[in-house]
Amino acid sequence: MQDARDPRTESPPNRSKPRSRRLPREVRERQILDAAVQVFARHGYHEAAMDEISEVAEISKPMIYAYLGSKEELFVACIRREANRLIESISGAVDADLPPDEQLWRGLRAFFEYAQQNRASWTVLHRQASTQGPPFAAELSAWRRRALDLVTTLLSRADGTEEDRQVRHEQMQPFAAALVGAGESMVDWWIEHPEHTADALSMRLMNLVWMGFGDMVQGRRWKPD
Repeated sequence: MQDARDPRTESPPNRSKPRSRRLPREVRERQILDAAVQVFARHGYHEAAMDEISEVAEISKPMIYAYLGSKEELFVACIRREANRLIESISGAVDADLPPDEQLWRGLRAFFEYAQQNRASWTVLHRQASTQGPPFAAELSAWRRRALDLVTTLLSRADGTEEDRQVRHEQMQPFAAALVGAGESMVDWWIEHPEHTADALSMRLMNLVWMGFGDMVQGRRWKPD
């Protein structure tokens, strides 16, 4: 027996879907950048597809363009954000009231811990950006200048007057460049040897650096006969 209900007397089905809550711009941009870093790290800049970034971020491709621009602009934004995060991680770990060796130790440990916990970020910042031309090379150079200035400041914070520290800051710049280069090389080696820990690599580099730099930052110098 068929249903005798009169469809004219029935209430129409509620076809409206709950409206999604509009997210703040900074949240959307973070979602896009998080997805972009993963995709760029996985495929490299040239092979990365905006369609995949859109899929991973669960945000439409037109919205990505509206928020962060072209693929090139998006990659630049990724480099800038990851560089800021790394510098902030190191700076936040260093306490200027601690002895110079403790400051450097904490900075090195923060560096290696960041590289360990953010492999995609490190890949984009160091490996991907360094193999591309302008404007990415300029962004990488800007990050390295900030890193060098930070490390130079750490090395120059030995005991002495403010005038001594200003002179020492300039003298420490080439050694800071050597330390930054050593850290980058060790992370590249670490990627192929993941059985080592962040603390172990920090300790090795700290011993290499401080056993050699320790006397120097205290004003003691080796001289030939």
